[in-house]
Amino acid sequence: MDWQGQKLAEQWLQILLLAFAAAAFATGYALGSFETMVLTYVSGVIITTLITVPNWPFFNRRPLKWLDPIEAEKHPKPQQIAANRTKNLSVVEVALDFAF
Repeated sequence: MDWQGQKLAEQWLQILLLAFAAAAFATGYALGSFETMVLTYVSGVIITTLITVPNWPFFNRRPLKWLDPIEAEKHPKPQQIAANRTKNLSVVEVALDFAF
């Protein structure tokens, strides 16, 4: 599941659970049955789970393009180099290094 698919699944989860909670309360109130309310809500949770948890194809519309490991080794992250270099420097030396 890509990042935007995860966001979509989270939004659907929240919307569906809220809708089923409201529908369950209204049904239970109208029929005067706590059991009907709980069964309606539990069925809504099951339906919501079946919709949002599996990795459906519509959650993978924008797959991530990963960098090849060989290409990644050619270009190391600059933060790692700077972090290793500043470990042995004092605060004044780091401030002077960034000032000039």
